[in-house]
Amino acid sequence: MNLRQLAAHPGLSPTTVSRALNGYPEVGAATRARVAEAAHRHHYRPNTRAKGLATGRAMAIGHVIPTRSRHEIVNPIFADFISGAGERYAAAGYDLLLSVVPDADEARAYRDLKARGTVDGLIVHAPRAEDARIALLHEIGLPFVVHGRSTGAALPYSRVDVNNLRAFRRATEFLIDLGHRRIALVNGLEAMDFALRRRQGYLQALETRGIAADPALMTSGEMTETNGYRAGRAMLAAPDPPTAAVVSSIIMAIGLRRAAEERGLKLGRDVSVVTHDDDLSYLRNGEDDVPMFTATRSSVREAGRIAAEMLLERIRSPGQAPATRLLRAGLVLGQSTGPAPRGARSG
Repeated sequence: MNLRQLAAHPGLSPTTVSRALNGYPEVGAATRARVAEAAHRHHYRPNTRAKGLATGRAMAIGHVIPTRSRHEIVNPIFADFISGAGERYAAAGYDLLLSVVPDADEARAYRDLKARGTVDGLIVHAPRAEDARIALLHEIGLPFVVHGRSTGAALPYSRVDVNNLRAFRRATEFLIDLGHRRIALVNGLEAMDFALRRRQGYLQALETRGIAADPALMTSGEMTETNGYRAGRAMLAAPDPPTAAVVSSIIMAIGLRRAAEERGLKLGRDVSVVTHDDDLSYLRNGEDDVPMFTATRSSVREAGRIAAEMLLERIRSPGQAPATRLLRAGLVLGQSTGPAPRGARSG
């Protein structure tokens, strides 16, 4: 089917249909929706090369992953985000370009993508406090959206993030309400902004309830099963072990469960665990009616969809002000939490 044939279905001119498909801002939202529905129903796929020539766009979105973060490519969290974003790119006729580069070449990779016109915009992953990439992307003039946030960034930027501080404060308060006082934090890498906010939420909950924070109960590292296991093994072997833990990912929580089971401990009875990010397509939180872990739930796939939509809108309308979407994480009760063991309960 060519463009003229597609235009006959919604009763529009080929020029209007072309402009709707190419994201021209003067085409109204209702018209764009009519054209998108007709294209979907009749399986219309525009020629990407021709579309790029017509619009002056590359029709591609970039994701640059430095080698220090290459584990993200096989991480279910990253995969879900990319899946969600990819759905929106495909619907808008864009390709996804994934670049894995040495750490020292990351800034050059962004400049090269701009200079060669390879992409029309970028998603920035794993932001740090005062992340230098935000200033760089402002300088080179590529539209971008940050997945997460960067505390202390001097320039404005669009972002999609979960309210990590609130989620971890709520998770910690939930464990305190169950009588736990020795509560561990098994966190992600605290060079990352999200992990710093999770620590803040955990510490705020302890302080508000009059519980002294114990550095021996706090650990951070790459969010792998092995690191969760190592953290759990070390803490549970201590003279005064925790009776509960808040954990930054379900992957780490599985490792912590392995450490507990090695010591003959059962989650929900002997030690309680609340984890984050249980709403993953390829790592389900159990198959029963009651989830395996109590968790602060947020959909990473949905975050990917939202980030992609925000970026595509910035590409269509480059002069718009930066936008922020702060997602809330719900608390889902599972089998991994219960009252503090007798003798370890708070008043």
